[in-house]
Amino acid sequence: MTILPSILAADLGRLADEIRRAADAGADELHVDVMDGAFVPNLSFGPDAVALAARVAPGLPRNVHLMLRRPDLLLDAFAKAGASTIQIHAEASCAVGDALRRIRDLGCRAGLVLNPRTPASAAAPYLGAGLVDEILCMTVYPGFGGQAFMDAPLATLRALRAAAPDLRLMVDGGVTRATLPRAAAAGADAFVAGSALFRAPDMAAEIAAFRALYRDARGL
Repeated sequence: MTILPSILAADLGRLADEIRRAADAGADELHVDVMDGAFVPNLSFGPDAVALAARVAPGLPRNVHLMLRRPDLLLDAFAKAGASTIQIHAEASCAVGDALRRIRDLGCRAGLVLNPRTPASAAAPYLGAGLVDEILCMTVYPGFGGQAFMDAPLATLRALRAAAPDLRLMVDGGVTRATLPRAAAAGADAFVAGSALFRAPDMAAEIAAFRALYRDARGL
């Protein structure tokens, strides 16, 4: 499994320290939510946040989720800043297949994101063409942290796992000790968590608890 703390829930006044804290707590990757105020009703980080993460915790891969209407216009900037993976939405207003190819050309892993109401079938053209390294199923409507986990996307996860048994499947939104087992049972093996990790009294202990819950849910 892969655990990715989302810096959307970090103390932004101490962002460098918060990124180091995630690395020291045993996180596998860092999740950076990038919002443009158009595709989603919020603003967040730019390439400088990715560059900061690369500088202060170089061993922690940067998983960058572009919640942008036109992610294709900023792929080069985020790759240059140090993104390890760049995720774009199937619902974006660009040629998604071309953008996924460009991400790979820039030396990054390519991820596809599906909003809660987007069916698994929306990923089929990109899976069939071998253009994605991972798929993120949103379990909240993107834009704000701290939302409650939605169960409806679990059916999407199950369909994607059946179609792509070996692909990394990620969930983001409302991931806690209570909800992680449901997502794991549906096929997820990567988990983005913001509030549950950054606001935990002991992030390392919370990450360890997540790993134990995953093993139990998958019978490992």
